[in-house]
Amino acid sequence: MKISNVNEMRHLDHQATSEYGIPQEILMENAGQAAYYTILKETGIRNKNFVVFCGVGNNGGDGLVVARKIHSSGGNVTVFIIGDRSKYIGASKQNCSIVEKIQINVFDLQDISITKHIVQSADVIVDAIFGTGLDREVKGIQKDAIALINESHKTVFSLDIPSGVNGNTGEMMGATVKADYTITFGLPKLGNLLYPGFEQCGKLYVTHISFPPVLQNADVLKIAVNQPKPIPLRKKECHKGDFGKTLFIAGSSNYLGAPYFAALSFLKAGGGLSFLATPEIISAFIGNKGSEIVFIPQKNTVSGSISLDNKRQLLEFSEKADMVVIGPGLSLNNETQTLVRELCREIRKTLLIDGDGITAVAKDLDCIIKRSAPTILTPHAGEMASITKLNTEVLFKDKINVLQDTCHKLNSTIVLKGAHSLIGYPDKKIFVNLSGNPGMASAGSGDVLTGVIAAMSCLGFSTEDAVRMGVFIHGFAGDLAVKDKGEDGILASDIMEQLPVAMKSFRENIHSLTNDFYQNIYVI
Repeated sequence: MKISNVNEMRHLDHQATSEYGIPQEILMENAGQAAYYTILKETGIRNKNFVVFCGVGNNGGDGLVVARKIHSSGGNVTVFIIGDRSKYIGASKQNCSIVEKIQINVFDLQDISITKHIVQSADVIVDAIFGTGLDREVKGIQKDAIALINESHKTVFSLDIPSGVNGNTGEMMGATVKADYTITFGLPKLGNLLYPGFEQCGKLYVTHISFPPVLQNADVLKIAVNQPKPIPLRKKECHKGDFGKTLFIAGSSNYLGAPYFAALSFLKAGGGLSFLATPEIISAFIGNKGSEIVFIPQKNTVSGSISLDNKRQLLEFSEKADMVVIGPGLSLNNETQTLVRELCREIRKTLLIDGDGITAVAKDLDCIIKRSAPTILTPHAGEMASITKLNTEVLFKDKINVLQDTCHKLNSTIVLKGAHSLIGYPDKKIFVNLSGNPGMASAGSGDVLTGVIAAMSCLGFSTEDAVRMGVFIHGFAGDLAVKDKGEDGILASDIMEQLPVAMKSFRENIHSLTNDFYQNIYVI
């Protein structure tokens, strides 16, 4: 499913009307009908008390349609309009006129105190104050109304997006409604799926309000939900070489876990042969835990990291591999960092750069820009800030545009790790991943991810699909670990040990797992 920003949705609305002849009245009616249906499904209507807070834009017009349908179905509804109702235009003005005529209680909200007793007697509140176009901090009577909604502890339905959430970034613009359910119209907006906005939405429904598929799936829409694909079947007659060979260049005397998790996760997720080039002084220690890994001991620096003297051997071995991973636990030793940059320039296979490898290339991005083979970077926010030379605050406020521009500039696929990780491509496509949970925010989790992405590539996926599938399966394994143990204290080893289970469960239940987009977006 595609995801839109605010301007893209405005353009889609305009196209629906101007090119396909769907008038705004029908679009608004369809939006209100879908919201009404969701309320009916989740709480019921008849003989319940409803309060609808409406702004004076189109979002308020949607709220008026919902109020009208609740009234016609036996619900008791009171509408509070925040702002000058004479500002309603078009379909919103028409619905305001209808609501006034059918004797629904409609009040112009001037003083929040007059609403308190009505809100307290309500069963359900409908939030239609702001739409997705909010780009300023919420103040005044709107702020007071949002505070009242949140303090009421009633069941709350938000229309399109919880009021106070920025539709493009997911930022909370001061006061923000905490919804139990959100019904978004046309397509999900970025603010519905990016944190912290996603957390304010509650259970998220989407209705296409009769947009034709050609609009929903338009090529100009570059952002989409990361929907997983079927994993290729393993042939009955096969051997380990059929499932790929990956070379991991990783580890140092201070970081034994990172190379272990990366190299073994590749095998746990279905990869065939895992080769680990790591300093000779630590090979035996890692081998005691990961005996299935094939070791290529490397000369080490005085500090215990991989020496530049190994460059020729590593380049020669990379030619025998299907994919190369470089970076996990390599350390910040100057000699090793130089080795990373030189290898990135000369390795001719698909290259995944993680951890300390990202730190190295961030100092000289030319070492990856001119690569002809695919390049994958898997930074967390701090590493992305280092790559882009932006501080994290600026990055988080505009991370979609920053990611698109950076992928294009570096000719690289980038996984920006975090809650709802973002997967970006050189052609500016972005996928928002919905698997995973806060328990996965622990040391070594990113190393497991590198191994899973490599495994997906060696199982037969294209580079683009391997990255998407790797991110999804990694998050899915984390979800299984949390289901088993809870979010507190989940370790990278817990995620890694769930990988075979995740692969088995995904193969057997792909349709149920991906229905309604991993149980986060429900289509009506």
